[in-house]
Amino acid sequence: MLTTLANAWKLPELRKKMIFTMLMFAVFRFGAHVPVPGLIPDLLSQMFTSDLFNFVDILSGGSFKNLTVFAMGIIPYINASIIIQLLTMVVPFFEKLAKEGNEGRKKMTQYTRYGAVGLGLMQALVMSFYLRSAMINPNAWSIMVCTITLTAGTAFLMWLGELITEHGIGNGISLIIFAGIASRLPAGVTTIISYVTTGEANILSSLVMLVVALAMVAGVVAVQEGQRRIPVQYAKRVVGRKVYGGQSTHIPMKINQAGVIPIIFSTAILTFPTIIANFFPDVGFAAGIARMMNYRHPLYVIINSLMIFFFTYFYTAATFNTADVADNMRKNGGFIPGLRPGRPTTEYLDKVLSRLTFSGATFLTLIALMPSTFMAVSGMNLYFGGTSLLIAVGVALDTMKQIESHLLMRHYQGFMK
Repeated sequence: MLTTLANAWKLPELRKKMIFTMLMFAVFRFGAHVPVPGLIPDLLSQMFTSDLFNFVDILSGGSFKNLTVFAMGIIPYINASIIIQLLTMVVPFFEKLAKEGNEGRKKMTQYTRYGAVGLGLMQALVMSFYLRSAMINPNAWSIMVCTITLTAGTAFLMWLGELITEHGIGNGISLIIFAGIASRLPAGVTTIISYVTTGEANILSSLVMLVVALAMVAGVVAVQEGQRRIPVQYAKRVVGRKVYGGQSTHIPMKINQAGVIPIIFSTAILTFPTIIANFFPDVGFAAGIARMMNYRHPLYVIINSLMIFFFTYFYTAATFNTADVADNMRKNGGFIPGLRPGRPTTEYLDKVLSRLTFSGATFLTLIALMPSTFMAVSGMNLYFGGTSLLIAVGVALDTMKQIESHLLMRHYQGFMK
């Protein structure tokens, strides 16, 4: 591992990308400590007590509860991405853009940015009204300053993520989420130690939690890397005096084709109405929503599970089109042994993909619900749980693969044997 990192550092191009990514992380962490002007810090901690707020605080790297300029994180951007993805499936205009290649993707990215700023502005406005009691001068000017600052913070994070994607290593938006989660790890370790020292938790339960966490990491890696390989045979073709084809290959179909996206989507959707409901605790309907959207509430568990399943199937269908795969195979003289090209191949791929997606969705749901189950059994309020672990490990794996691809192009051995 150390040798591989040393080899990666020797490559000027890769070293530059890694240094740039680290510098962007430093900018992100610096902004996570810049408070929104005009607020009283001592009153903020009393206003965010929900379990969901704790999870949002993890994704923002501690910025939410301290209400820094990055308090909203990139949740508005994620929500905007969800909306654009849904529109791609139902609106012909966006469906056409999705099929126009690079130019179409640029347009969709531009619409996503506009949507993120709009959603961020609405969320920031609601938060600013809610925070009036914590403002030094609770007037229209203070609300406007708070709204603009929070919206600008989200827009800056969005720009920062795109810079990392373009000039750094890995997916910028995912890495920002990863940096926020990783920054809370020392606080989680400190919390566990304090529980043990004060007698709120025994050493055995802490060791069990450590074993469960390691097992979850191993499970995440196994599922993320697991795939079903569909054998494909290409017929021989004679073009002039040359013979093409005749080789055997396979179609890799991952167990968890959607990655961590379904959990991020589900969390982002459940977060927005819950935050608004917590901003109006005196309203009976809003208070009821806030109670039901607790991690331990059965309704939250059911809704979250259904949404994870939905987004797993939805995102898998959006990213892996079996009809296009079968059509491309037919055009190039390829076929699955025992199946005719065309519709029978498409139906077979749909069947396999459906089974794999169900397994992946079940795994994601178990990972997302395991922390709340453990907290209910152990009594320890630890918010660095399965969802955070899944996101962190998934992003780390994707980034590792990108680093490995750079190394293999230079004939170095990568992380994976």
